[in-house]
Amino acid sequence: MSSAIVRAVTATIAERQQAFEDAFLSPLAVRSYPARRAVPEEDSPVRTPFQRDRDRIVHSKAFRRLKHKTQVFVAPEGDHYRTRMTHTLEVTQVSRTVARALGLNEDLTEAIGLGHDLGHPPFGHIGEEALDRCLRERFPDHGGFRHFEQSLRVVEVLEPMNLTEPVREGILRHSSRIDPPASLEGRIVRLVDRIAYINHDIDDAVRAGVLRPEDLPPEPIAILGPTGSKRIDTLVRDLVEHSGAAGDIVQGPQAGPAMDVLRRFMFERVYLAPPARDEHARIERVIGTLFHHYADHPELLPPGDGTLAQRVTDWIAGMTDRYCLRAFRDLAVPRAFAS
Repeated sequence: MSSAIVRAVTATIAERQQAFEDAFLSPLAVRSYPARRAVPEEDSPVRTPFQRDRDRIVHSKAFRRLKHKTQVFVAPEGDHYRTRMTHTLEVTQVSRTVARALGLNEDLTEAIGLGHDLGHPPFGHIGEEALDRCLRERFPDHGGFRHFEQSLRVVEVLEPMNLTEPVREGILRHSSRIDPPASLEGRIVRLVDRIAYINHDIDDAVRAGVLRPEDLPPEPIAILGPTGSKRIDTLVRDLVEHSGAAGDIVQGPQAGPAMDVLRRFMFERVYLAPPARDEHARIERVIGTLFHHYADHPELLPPGDGTLAQRVTDWIAGMTDRYCLRAFRDLAVPRAFAS
């Protein structure tokens, strides 16, 4: 295809998208053009800039590894427990539904949703806490570990994708531990991430026998619904209704507090309960052993830029659960007993 034809097709795609967005998107939606990238590049002839970002994320090695990273339950034996990848897909699907209902940019929302957890280490939030503790103890000047910062590092440094600025900002600011994104699309992912993990973790906890449905606190269940699907539907409807009226991404006066009650309940009964604490100690031993071993023997790390603290962090944060366990076994268990 000649360069003139490519330019003509590109212009047609961009013009059609801009006309669609002017006609159908909210004035508050982020527009797809012009693409704001750190390194300027020619637009794709068949995809918008945010669609291109989405594809780069999905084709990354970090995204593929999410299927073998824990969401809540470490090395679950059943086939139906969530992984970091299924969580990512669920967050993205719900977020895109909200964006469409509010007339916001679905492609931007989708790209942020797919990329938001790329930097999560093995073993879910337990692994994140363990890696953070190792960093603060061994390298106090480094500043600790936060998965949302590592997610941005993945797309900017480890697998440089030259993503657009709104996608990078949405990935970095999806956590409630940092200021919210400037875009409403990013704020959707930030809130839906919490909606998804609370309800899906309840589902997995019941499947694992850690909770019974009758254990759930009755007040928020009466407001939100008796099943995970009903609760998510209630929360999404509430989010769309109140956000549309407010011109921001907000929850209503009943649904938001009810969700917070469920979140506190999950921390008390699941995330920080005695069985989980026992698992914490085991995972901290695995992460800690590997972290200090690689810090003592940097020649074992793959080539990379940055300080020793950053190289060790990149290596361990990128591991899947099973790779991490295999590395620990190879290090800690005599070969005669490893099989």
